[in-house]
Formats: sequence, structure tokens, C-alpha cells
Amino acid sequence: MSKLSFMEDEMNRLEDVGLFNNIRTIDSPQDAWLKIDGKRVLNMCSNNYLGLANDKRVSEAAKAAIDEYGVGPGAVRTIAGTMTLHKILENTLAEFKQVEATIGLQSEFVTNQAVIPQIGADAIFTDSLNHASIIDGVRLTKSKRFIYEHSDVSELAARLEEGKEFSRKLIITDGVFSMDGDIAPLGEIAKIAKEYDAIVMVDDAHGEGVLGDHGRGIVNHYNLSHHDVDIDVGTLSKAMGVVGGYVAGSKLLADFLTQKARPFLFSSATTIPDVAAAIASVKILMEDDSLVKKLWQNAEYFQKGMKDLGFDTGKTETPITPVMLGEAKLAREFSKELFKDGIFAMAIGFPTVPKGLARIRVMLSAAHSKEDLDFSLEKFEKVGKSLKVV
Repeated sequence: MSKLSFMEDEMNRLEDVGLFNNIRTIDSPQDAWLKIDGKRVLNMCSNNYLGLANDKRVSEAAKAAIDEYGVGPGAVRTIAGTMTLHKILENTLAEFKQVEATIGLQSEFVTNQAVIPQIGADAIFTDSLNHASIIDGVRLTKSKRFIYEHSDVSELAARLEEGKEFSRKLIITDGVFSMDGDIAPLGEIAKIAKEYDAIVMVDDAHGEGVLGDHGRGIVNHYNLSHHDVDIDVGTLSKAMGVVGGYVAGSKLLADFLTQKARPFLFSSATTIPDVAAAIASVKILMEDDSLVKKLWQNAEYFQKGMKDLGFDTGKTETPITPVMLGEAKLAREFSKELFKDGIFAMAIGFPTVPKGLARIRVMLSAAHSKEDLDFSLEKFEKVGKSLKVV
């Protein structure tokens, strides 16, 4: 018997319970419509909120940067990998987020693991539905962990009271929760944090480009500042359409992380075309909020249509639209039938979401036309009726 036979056993188990992840390969640019296995399908599951992943202004910026600077940075940021473009991006992001400074990293997942262990908190207070990157970042610490019920500010207060004797306390929450689409009560969290002298950290991956003035994110959405929210973690891979992560806040925070954050110290810098593309995306958003408005118009239209058809879209408050189905096998079958009818929308089950809460997670985009959304509603209705969901 092979020493790795346990892997095959586990994959067989995943297949049996409907949790095996069949990964589709995309043969075209990331846009409203895609080509997958030679089939043209409507993309309803990408994080490309504003349609910038295939925006010509963004791709042209990447091409021009390659001509001027090459492709790779060649080193970590602290040795020989900090290029002029990295500093331009950090300054542009600081202006966009209305903070003193930012520091760029390779991805948001990496960013959470770069920040959380370096805070050196004696106690961490974390939302029960926080993203896996936060969970893994917390696991890298030796901190006492207090997990509070999802967005329950009263329970957070109770946990803070329980841990009030700890000297350095860190509260961490997602801004927008990626599976359900609800928004964290960040204003209330910031208020309680002041009472207990706790550091506040928010992961705004699904809030940037979506919430706030010109898509500045959840801190702006609640009219807060970096004096209220100490650490604002962001991504360039969703609404910005590129790749990379960053931390926004005080200059002290940024300077500290350049000295201490291990991915910044030990992993090569983000590539030149990615950085240039990200700069272009952020500038587009600062200059014009029409894509943000279009995103919300599409979300409101589609979500109303789904509810009118009888689908359960959970408690979403954002363009993230969970189509709640319950069992993983049903969600997987629903996704397969949608794909046959020209809709690319993946099933999501345990462990990404709790058991019994499997779903199709629809992600709306400013790239979608009204005709696209009508086509999608038609196919959801067809498959929903055939599988006796509606």
C-alpha cells in the first residue's frame, strides 16, 4: 500500500458526499462572458466586481510598465526588490484609502499572515465567520483566542470583559463576509474597542470597490478613520481586478511592518505588470464612481429577480448573492445543470461554509448587462424548477 493512499481515500470520500472540487479552466479573459472547455458561458462567480480585470486601461498600463521596468522585481522588497512603481502604488493607495501610509504585499491571504503574528497580541478576539486567511494568521500566534458569535457586538463585549486583564488586545473582523454578503458592524466594534483599549483590524477584501465613497471600503462606509480602525487590510485581486494585498493605516504601522512582516522580508515583491495594473485600477476608481454605481444597480436588479422567483438569498447586504440550497450534492447538481445552460456559477459547501448550508454563490459585476442578468434569471428559474428548489 502506498504511503499516500490516505489521499485517495479522502478524495473518494469527498466525491461521495458531494464536496469534491472540480476546478474549471478558463480559456479567455476574465469578463462577463468566458470560454470554458470551448463553451461560451456567462460568468456569475468571479470576484471581478467592477469588470477591471479585462479593462483596456489597466492592461495597457501593465504592458507599458513591462517595456519600462521589465517583468520581475528580482528580490524581496528589503534587499533589491522595491521598484519605483511599488512606492507609487503605496502612495496612491494611501490617497485612495485616506490614510497616512500603506504597505504592499503579494496577496491578501499573505497580508493577514504578515500582520496578525507581528502585532504580538496577548489576546485576539475574532468573528466566528472570519475568512480562512485570518484563521490561519491567528494560528501563527501564541495569543489567547476568543471567538465571538458572528457580528454579535454584545458577545464581543462580553469576551472583551472576560479578557480585560490582557495588556494587548486585538479585535479582527472581515468587513464584508464573503459567503453571506453581510456587513460587519464596524462602527459598534470600534466604539467597544475604545472602551477596552483594543486594537481594531478589518479585512476589507470584499468591501473595496463596493462600499463607501468611490468604493473606498467599509471604514469610509461608516465614516470612520484609521484613528478608529487601526489596521485596514485590503486586496487588489477582487474589485481592482489584479493581484496583491496591502495594509492601510498610520505611517507608524507601515514602517513597523516593513521591518517585521515576514512575507515582506522573505518573499519576492509583487511583479511589475501587476503593480502597474493595480495603480491604474485605483486611479480609475478615484476619478470615477460609475462602475461602483453600476455594480449596485446590477445587484439590486438580480437579487430582486431571484427573490421574486422564490429563491432564498440569505442575509446579503452587498452584491454577493448566496443562493441557499442546503445539501452539498444538491448544490453541486444545480451548478452542473446551470453550466449546461450556459451559466458558470460554482457550488460552495463544507468546509468553506457550514454543513447543511451549501449554496451557489453568485457574484455580480459592473461588467454584466441587463440582458446578461435576465439570461441568468431565466436559467436559474429553469434549473430551480427542474430540481424542485422553487
